[in-house]
Amino acid sequence: MTETELTQAVDAAGRARSHAYAPYSRFKVGAAIVSQASGRIYAGCNVENASYGATICAERNAVLQAVAAEGKVPFSFLVVLAEAENPVPPCGQCLQVLAEFCAPDMPVYLCGTEGVRSRYLFSELLPHPPVLPLR
Repeated sequence: MTETELTQAVDAAGRARSHAYAPYSRFKVGAAIVSQASGRIYAGCNVENASYGATICAERNAVLQAVAAEGKVPFSFLVVLAEAENPVPPCGQCLQVLAEFCAPDMPVYLCGTEGVRSRYLFSELLPHPPVLPLR
């Protein structure tokens, strides 16, 4: 991954964040995940719902768009962007979905509107994912 690729992904997450539908929490999040196979950036935003459980987080939105476009492919890195005092990591549901598709050593960049604030490996955010064996 180059600095340019990271900048492009952060920009894509920011653009997606601007489209977030967050009338209940008013907390807008954007995410971008990069396909290792094609180099394509897939961005997503959070889309809330009055039933809360039907809300889709930005990270899952981005992953689902990537899978819909390319199928199960490895990812290079993930960017999560939110305007908050502290960096905002993916929630537990998102981490579990990401565990299906991301390598333990995949970088995850947590960003504010001013840029990257911190970097983690996926395994640092979810060290022991419940993963079922494939049949």
